[in-house]
Amino acid sequence: SGSVKMAANVSKLNMARLRSSVFSVFQLDLLRELLCVLVAFCVLTQQSLADQQEFSEDFLKREYSLVKPYRGLGFSSSSQWDLMGTAMVTPDHVRLTPDQQSRQGAVWSRIPFVLRDWELRVHFKIHGIGKKNLNGDGLAIWLTRDRMQNGPVFGNMNQFVGLGIFVDTYPNTDKTHDRTFPYVSVMLGNGTLTYDHDRDGRTTELGGCTAMTRNSIYDTFLLVRYSKNKLTLMVDVDGKQEWRDCAEVSGLRLPNGYYLGASSATGDLSDNHDIISMKVYQLTVERTPEEEEEEEAITVPRVDNMYQFQVDVEEEGMSGLQLFFTLLFSILGLSVLAVVGMVLYGRWKENKRKRFY
Repeated sequence: SGSVKMAANVSKLNMARLRSSVFSVFQLDLLRELLCVLVAFCVLTQQSLADQQEFSEDFLKREYSLVKPYRGLGFSSSSQWDLMGTAMVTPDHVRLTPDQQSRQGAVWSRIPFVLRDWELRVHFKIHGIGKKNLNGDGLAIWLTRDRMQNGPVFGNMNQFVGLGIFVDTYPNTDKTHDRTFPYVSVMLGNGTLTYDHDRDGRTTELGGCTAMTRNSIYDTFLLVRYSKNKLTLMVDVDGKQEWRDCAEVSGLRLPNGYYLGASSATGDLSDNHDIISMKVYQLTVERTPEEEEEEEAITVPRVDNMYQFQVDVEEEGMSGLQLFFTLLFSILGLSVLAVVGMVLYGRWKENKRKRFY
């Protein structure tokens, strides 16, 4: 019985060793998998950081930002923002215009904008009871030399000097053009360029995209980034919480000392136009000595090679049916004239022949 017990103990010991060995192998495999996951995560993180290494840090600049509870907004001498027209402050937003006809409203910063590299994120809402294409007109985000000026460009002056980002909700021009509204676009004014409202700014547009910003069930945002003379415009309107490319303009040169603002206007058609927040971030961007030397003092906004952005907007042409009827009536008219001419000529010839008898 002693030998049997010894054999049983040896068997138990071997089984324990086998289990320990299997468990160790299992632990080793698990450790390897965890290590692979960790390495993959580090690689992906490194790639993500590499993609954004140009913008190593960003800082919210509260002196340029408009955020709840909107304490720095009003008519006192200590306010950082001014209201104009129909603009009013509520606990949840700054309403530029209500859903009423013929209204204009704006909000303008009092502090000159002097950041070199920056990013602006705007949270806004456009909504109303009007049906599609029976609403208007939209809103604009500004960084311009002049502030607090009423005018026809979404509630601001025309022939402005600076940057304008337009969220246009109503198509004024021919509906057959190759775009869908609402439409977000970029324009850089130099004091001589005129925004053509009847053509939805097509002739001075630097870029843009369609963005379903009106009566959206999602929060609607736009992002403007300016760095190394390149302007990038993105939108987030689909509830995906990710930025979608809208426009990119290289060689855009914008002076410092301009003013940030937002404005809106309604005409025969209307909507509520609300600004929920405008957050400005300062970007820390690395530059080479050569890039530093290439930086020049800018006094008038301009875009290098402006001709690449110019578009020829054709006059509204006739449809095929209109052209058919025009040709048909032209031919009928010419035929009638020909018949009348032949009749008159025949009578004249007959009268002339009678005079000889």
